[in-house]
Amino acid sequence: MDAFFVSVELRRRPDLAGQPVVVGGTGRRGVVAAASYEARRFGVHSAMPSAVAMRRCPHAVFLPGDHALYSEVSTHVREIFERYTPLVEPLSLDEAFLDVTGSIGLFGPPPVIAERIRADIAGELALACSVGVAPNKFLAKLASVEAKPIATPSGVEPGPGVVVVAAGEEQEFLRPLPVQRLWGVGPVTLEKLHRIGVRRVSDLSSAAESVLATALGRSQARHLLALANGIDDRAVEPERDVKSIGHEETFDANKHELSELRRELVRLSDAVAQRLRHADVGARTLTLKLRFDSGFQTITRSVTSAAPTDLAPEIVAALGPLLDAVDPSPGVRLLGVSGSNLGPMSRQLTLDDAASPTPDWAAATDALDEIRRRFGTAAIGPASALEAGRLRIVRPGEQQWGPSAASTPDRDEK
Repeated sequence: MDAFFVSVELRRRPDLAGQPVVVGGTGRRGVVAAASYEARRFGVHSAMPSAVAMRRCPHAVFLPGDHALYSEVSTHVREIFERYTPLVEPLSLDEAFLDVTGSIGLFGPPPVIAERIRADIAGELALACSVGVAPNKFLAKLASVEAKPIATPSGVEPGPGVVVVAAGEEQEFLRPLPVQRLWGVGPVTLEKLHRIGVRRVSDLSSAAESVLATALGRSQARHLLALANGIDDRAVEPERDVKSIGHEETFDANKHELSELRRELVRLSDAVAQRLRHADVGARTLTLKLRFDSGFQTITRSVTSAAPTDLAPEIVAALGPLLDAVDPSPGVRLLGVSGSNLGPMSRQLTLDDAASPTPDWAAATDALDEIRRRFGTAAIGPASALEAGRLRIVRPGEQQWGPSAASTPDRDEK
């Protein structure tokens, strides 16, 4: 999808079309989630600190993110994909691989299918997407980037929409590209490659494996050589098991007290537990994540139990001692809670449980879920999450771009 979050926002704010628009957090620790191509002309891009984006493009319009809406639209986009093939592997809300090998007899050759998908998305959702068609996933991904619009200092140039890399043309497509376009070439690897004179894919594909192995290690050398020659044997995987469920939150101001972090732990644990129940799984391994402001040091602490859990009080009870063992005085800027080692929930009452005076959290949680189902997520929550007369609700994805300068009322608050 082209500038997906921004494009979805422009459907309800058509007056902003053609202007530099940025979706993301506007606080001092906010991050750009998406930028219109008009904003990209000024060097604004996703994952950039919002403060830097504001300096580069002071006249940009900043909009808060609406992850729930983007998820809803993404679901509709996937429904369009699945009209043409059941083999759809989502990578994120705005990107997916499709294997249309078995659909050619019904819908025509892959470039025709690509154009039909683009037309369906434009007609039904008023959104644009770019498609790469190629013999494998790696090349299709690169081709989709080449199909997109291009932001230049003088304006926005429309892209071709569909770029095809036919079998036998892999090298012709790859050789002129800068080597950093290959998967696995980050800043450190790029510097190593530049030291041995490798700047383009053509340089890499003609380099001796022994030279690359000396610079990068044998495993990475073989990986990059395969990509440089257009080799990628991975299949499209339409169903991938969820490995973990979690939430993390970046604070607008550092937290220095355990009491403050404990309140946030309760909020995040409640949200993680709710998602675990929605997915009908429990987590045996629970992980606490903290990032300090000084040097961005990040630590994680985990605990694994014999039985899975999907209850917030149990998550808090497991992670609370791990949090208490941390010194927050240097200033904590991020806290995260996640559950992994997922499996089906099965609660078996033991004699110790029957004799214990502890509350029946399972029954209470069932009531909690029913209230939220009927009246919205902001209808009920932990008392410690109450602030200025309303609950601070944790929603999936909304903290991925950092805190905003000012909070907004919950959309489903009642």
